[in-house]
Amino acid sequence: MAYEKAVDIDALLAKAKKPAADAMKLHPFYKGKIETVLKCAVRDFSDFALWYTPGVAAPCRAIAEDPELVYEYTNKWNTVAVVSDGTRVLGLGDIGPKAGLPVMEGKALLFKYLGGVDSFPIMLDTKDPGKIIDTVLMMQPGLGGVNLEDISQPKCFRILDTLREKADIPIWHDDQQGTATVTLAGLMNALKVVGKQKGDVRIGFIGCGAANVAVARLAFAWGIDPAKCVMVDVDGILGKFRRDYELRKDEFTAQWRLCQITNEEGRQGHIPDAMKEMDAIICYSKPGPDTVKPEWIKTMAPDPIVFAAANPIPEIWPWDAKEAGAAIIATGRSDFPNQVNNSLGFPGIFRGTLDVRAHTITDEMCFAAAEALANQIGDRLDAEHILPTMRDLEIYALEAAAVGMKAQEQGLARLEKSYEELYAHAMSVIRRAQAITSMMMEKGFIAEPESD
Repeated sequence: MAYEKAVDIDALLAKAKKPAADAMKLHPFYKGKIETVLKCAVRDFSDFALWYTPGVAAPCRAIAEDPELVYEYTNKWNTVAVVSDGTRVLGLGDIGPKAGLPVMEGKALLFKYLGGVDSFPIMLDTKDPGKIIDTVLMMQPGLGGVNLEDISQPKCFRILDTLREKADIPIWHDDQQGTATVTLAGLMNALKVVGKQKGDVRIGFIGCGAANVAVARLAFAWGIDPAKCVMVDVDGILGKFRRDYELRKDEFTAQWRLCQITNEEGRQGHIPDAMKEMDAIICYSKPGPDTVKPEWIKTMAPDPIVFAAANPIPEIWPWDAKEAGAAIIATGRSDFPNQVNNSLGFPGIFRGTLDVRAHTITDEMCFAAAEALANQIGDRLDAEHILPTMRDLEIYALEAAAVGMKAQEQGLARLEKSYEELYAHAMSVIRRAQAITSMMMEKGFIAEPESD
């Protein structure tokens, strides 16, 4: 699939809208995307005495005496809740917890199919960050981990930071850490293709919401020099001169910190000013196609890298970016090369985290996952193949093994396992999840909708 200019833009847009039209037919057909299915044998009704009363009292007493046995006797070891208040759902904004439920069900589907993780949505009818924090902390006993999702900024930063500090199970915000991990993997490989070193490159981060704040944090920790980089939000370039952030630095802590460490030269202005002489731009901002203009790309450094990740329409069409001189273009869409999608990250990262019973997910664990993801492309790496796709099943097992080993190295794991054990287990549970889905479809337990 090449970046050839679309002859019919209307046809491309119609194609982009088709999934939404199909979704409106299939969601009411299935009435949801996930359900509870038994994993233990029920040979006859006498087995209820094992799985429920009176037999269940024995494992209950054992766990009361040794709480760590909850991981051995229950499904806590493989259970993740997807928690959201519905305040920043996709590109739809604050649509509320009920309207956000289809997205969280979809997240749970991906957790299971791509990572073998049992997941379910928890929609909270509150926008209060303190209540969200307290609710997650109270739910810990029954969970192996929590995936925060579609929570508006700036409170999403406080919620994640507080929960990572207080919780005894891994807490993850996919809009931050997931997006950042996969974007970093793409950046790692893009720099290889153009032959530039991480310590030398200058990056313009277009957009300063949860995604790009996390991308910047992870990129800087990886070795990108923040002083050489520029951040842009809706009001312009960030810097020490941004009085608006200074006055609200207790609320916008992350953005104010970025004002201090980026933009050493003191640039001011907006997107075109931020792009001049930059080696790369990473865009998580307003959907295009005119958010980034071709003439601005022409002002960038030689062989520029363009990540235009807004959905459903990237900040600039790939063919326009290519014609303007971009060496590498990545988007958030699956119908163009180089899709940057957090679905490439979170299933494998959680798989590895759960399999060693890690207390948290650190940036170093994200680096390990990013490197595993970047390296998996192997000798296929070129300007239009900087990342694998979700069809490359092995990426999730490779990420799981890398993350599990890093958690052990950092002293965060409750279990010790070898790389080979982690890889084999991840492949086994992922294949099982996909095989069960295929079997249920073949047997008619998952019905096929009527074709149009």
